[in-house]
Amino acid sequence: MGKVWILMVFMLVRMVSNVEGARKHPSSAKRIHTLFSVECQNYFDWQTVGLMNSYRKAKQPGPITRLLSCTDEEKNNYKGMHLAPTFEVPSMSRHPKTGDWYPAINKPAGVVHWLKHSKEAKNVDWVVILDADMIIRGPIIPWELGAEKGRPVAAYYGYLIGCDNSLAKLHTKHPELCDKVGGLLAFHIDDLRVFAPLWLSKTEEVREDRAHWATNITGDIYGKGWISEMYGYSFGAAEVGLRHKINDNLMIYPGYVPREGIEPILLHYGLPFSVGNWSFNKLAHHDDGIVYECNQLFPEPPYPKEVRQLELDPNRRRGLFLSLECINIINEGLLLQHAANGCPKPTWSKYLSFLKSKAYAELTQPKYVNPATLQMMEDIKEEHIDDGAGKPHPKIHTIFSTECTTYFDWQTVGLMHSFRRSGQPGNITRLLSCSDEDLQQYKGHDLAPTHYVPSMSRHPLTGDWYPAINKPAAVLHWLNHVNIDAEFIVILDADMILRGPITPWEFKAAHGRPVSTPYDYLIGCDNELAKLHTSHPEACDKVGGVIIMHIDDLRKFAMLWLHKTEEVRADRAHYARNITGDIYESGWISEMYGYSFGAAELKLRHTVNNEILIYPGYVPVPGVKYRVFHYGLRFSVGNWSFDKADWRNVDVVNKCWAKFPDPPDSSPVDPANNEDLQRDLLSIECAKMLNEALNLHHQKRCSSDNSLSTSKEEEKKEEGGVSRVSNIDANDDSISNNISTNRLEESTDVRKDEVPSSFRFWVICLWAFSGVGFLVVIFVVYSGHRRRGTRLKHGRRRRSLHTGFMETNGRDRHSRGVEVPL
Repeated sequence: MGKVWILMVFMLVRMVSNVEGARKHPSSAKRIHTLFSVECQNYFDWQTVGLMNSYRKAKQPGPITRLLSCTDEEKNNYKGMHLAPTFEVPSMSRHPKTGDWYPAINKPAGVVHWLKHSKEAKNVDWVVILDADMIIRGPIIPWELGAEKGRPVAAYYGYLIGCDNSLAKLHTKHPELCDKVGGLLAFHIDDLRVFAPLWLSKTEEVREDRAHWATNITGDIYGKGWISEMYGYSFGAAEVGLRHKINDNLMIYPGYVPREGIEPILLHYGLPFSVGNWSFNKLAHHDDGIVYECNQLFPEPPYPKEVRQLELDPNRRRGLFLSLECINIINEGLLLQHAANGCPKPTWSKYLSFLKSKAYAELTQPKYVNPATLQMMEDIKEEHIDDGAGKPHPKIHTIFSTECTTYFDWQTVGLMHSFRRSGQPGNITRLLSCSDEDLQQYKGHDLAPTHYVPSMSRHPLTGDWYPAINKPAAVLHWLNHVNIDAEFIVILDADMILRGPITPWEFKAAHGRPVSTPYDYLIGCDNELAKLHTSHPEACDKVGGVIIMHIDDLRKFAMLWLHKTEEVRADRAHYARNITGDIYESGWISEMYGYSFGAAELKLRHTVNNEILIYPGYVPVPGVKYRVFHYGLRFSVGNWSFDKADWRNVDVVNKCWAKFPDPPDSSPVDPANNEDLQRDLLSIECAKMLNEALNLHHQKRCSSDNSLSTSKEEEKKEEGGVSRVSNIDANDDSISNNISTNRLEESTDVRKDEVPSSFRFWVICLWAFSGVGFLVVIFVVYSGHRRRGTRLKHGRRRRSLHTGFMETNGRDRHSRGVEVPL
């Protein structure tokens, strides 16, 4: 009897100990499973190798499963079953009912199939969903990110503007619940079970709604419904009332500059990126069998030492290091996989030595989220309200004016590329002024969200040839013909490159108080010219370039801007340089005076900010983070130079792979001369951005390889309906705008609901795996070995961690997972 009591006491103590252990180590009590979806292609195999290597290095807790969608024919020839723990899913690339070819539907279809048929799905509490083209930098644990049952965590996909218009009203009963999210998904299993079938059916529904694939509804510049799956996700979640906690910090595209103080734990290399003259684009390796070619790697990137010399700004340098980390982890994974495939040991090289070095191990240790990274977008809004603003940030719309010429087209390509990278909130619209004849021959309709404007280059009344008047004329036309829901308008010129967001709340723009940049050469504000052309010459501000103005002010002002431009242009008696400051004395800057005099007429005084804009070639003020390059003047670095006027009649947009002469990688000046060095680095940055934009444009337009046809659509999906960045990725988070109306909206993807399955096949597999498992147990018991053997199920193997990846903060296990559209 005493022994029984002792046994009962022992069991009670053990139970209490287990409960306490679960409290201290919640990951043991909250089971995590990571999923990612692929197809039976070499393209997805090398991505799988990279993701699996990062999964091991980052110490993600819980198992990971590859959802492999293959046709029977593809499966017969497939070589990669051993690359990851795998759950096979019948392919839905070709829809079994409609015949529609849409591979993206395999993602929700695969998740639904896994939930219905996988035994592992019955033994999990949390699920994180990733894409294959991701690199995990550190564990993502759903509850540490703030996920709760009923409140999944996801990344922000701002370009899904269909959530704000008729598309949402058509496809969900609760459009007000539509969240613009994707990328990283961290779900409670109960929520996922309820939601997943809706994700699939809504994807099918949006995919079939061809009548609403248009750019002005979805934001998809291709208008082909490629991002239907993304909308299927958002509409499905809205339908079941599932609201997300939205985080815009956890995931970053290589090539983007991380926000200060933010430690992203997921890299999504869906877009091209570059470091110096080295670049990587996943689409260039669509048919690459590099996984099965012994000791073949992707081109080695620069070494960290070279990057430190290339970029002095610490935050931009950190962005370049993220790009290096991404490609190095993929290459490391390929080396390990080649060894597992039985390849001979590779010959020594400096790069292989680096990948095995202590320095590399330290650079790729697991990263852990900090409080700033965990901040949700809704928390930021609340802070803004507490700051005294009294309401969330106002909506912004960015506009710029161009004409139907290739000269403006390459500028448009550059500006749009930089817009996507800059993090500028809201939509963007190109105001395109063309004559009917020009419009018939014009090839650049797809370069930007566009509002078409009748050309006023040749004045309809006076016959004066003055193309600059199109700017105020186009703004007025846009205001009169478009339903604009933004509170503040940012006006730029086409020959500008955005380096960061320009917002009214940061630069203190307000109703009745626009913000602009100084144009000190407008000396007419101080002399008789102002007295002739405005009733309030004392209110004349010498400003231009970048303008941030409240929409109500702009509506009152735009007509005066146009009329005063006409008035100054007609005043030929006062074109002289000593009156206008125009060195050509041709009245070319009449539009600028039209702006200043029109604003003065309304006594609309500006806050003048000299930290927004800089001309490449100018010496920057130390510590100022300029948001805009205005490359209106010639600039040079050593013997290299660039002048936009030299490219007025050169078509670098429609001639495949054309670009500007590459600037030097570094400044030739003595590093001790910091002012000139910073000047040159900014000039190099501007020129490289233009060439990156052209490169991306040509990748989209010029590839004749049929195998890339699907890749182009994938490229579109990566940007969520926004053209991509050349060799540097621009984030995302994309833009909505108008082509004849007012906003660009993202198109959506669809996926199908049911996936056929072979019950007999799975029963046979279950019997086979049970037998193998029994043999393994017998072996372990009788051999006395304490280490677990390799599991053969779907090729799943436990991997040893690389040295140098010890955790630095004592946390044993973490969970990470994200999902981004292919």
